[in-house]
Order: sequence, then structure tokens, then C-alpha cells
Amino acid sequence: MKKTVLIVLIAIAGSYGKVNAQVPAVMVSDKTGWHKIADRTVDFTKDRDEVVVVGADRFSAIKFKVTVAPIDLQDLEIYYESGDKQEIQVRTPVLSGKESRIIELNGGERSVKKIVFVYKTLPNRKDKKAEVEIWGLKINTDKK
Repeated sequence: MKKTVLIVLIAIAGSYGKVNAQVPAVMVSDKTGWHKIADRTVDFTKDRDEVVVVGADRFSAIKFKVTVAPIDLQDLEIYYESGDKQEIQVRTPVLSGKESRIIELNGGERSVKKIVFVYKTLPNRKDKKAEVEIWGLKINTDKK
């Protein structure tokens, strides 16, 4: 049964990604703790990325992990399945090998539809583009 559900989710996610020219983040685990949602390579110019979250999409907080080069994380929008959105002005550089601050989601653990963020790689001596991972925290408040 779980395999069938996973295959259906992946098939839906695959077709959705082709329609929107992006690959959605398919979440399959509901275990408590931090889960990697997606990763992106960041250009040197201001970039706007969208990550559509499919499947086990309930999170209470998110954070960004940065490698290779530093980034300037500017703005963030969290779109919820309920239709509302949370806008966050981050405006903070995140160094390579470091993490952003933990960003709490309004209302505790909620179903996330999409994460939109604006950022750019900061100039660095090696002229390398930053790699960014988005992580979400599951606390499973609805599981008893």
C-alpha cells in the first residue's frame, strides 16, 4: 500500500513539474525532526526560486544550509495549503558551511504548498556558485 501511494505521488509530482517547468519536492517521511526539502544552485545575480512541496508537507519551521560559497538571502514567502501566505524579510548573508536562522512558520506545524525565496551568491575568491539546501522541521503535533 505504501509503495503504491509513493508511486502515485511521484507520478503526480512528475507531471506537475513538467507543466510548471520545475521539479517539486516530494516529501515521503512524517518522522519528527529535520528533513531536507530541496536544494538549489544560486547564481551571482538576484534569483527567485520556487519549491513546490508535495506529499508529507507539514512543517513548523524551515532553515537554509549553504555550501561552496556565501549567499545573500533576501526575502522569503511561504504559501500554505489553506490559501494564506507568510512573507519574511530575511536580508541576511549566510556563509558557506553555515545555516540561516530557524524561521518559525505562523500557526505552528502547517501544510506548506510552496516556498519562494529571493537570494544571490555573494562574490567570492573562487568565483563559485553557492549550493543551498532547504530543510523543514516536523514536530508532528497532530500525531498522538
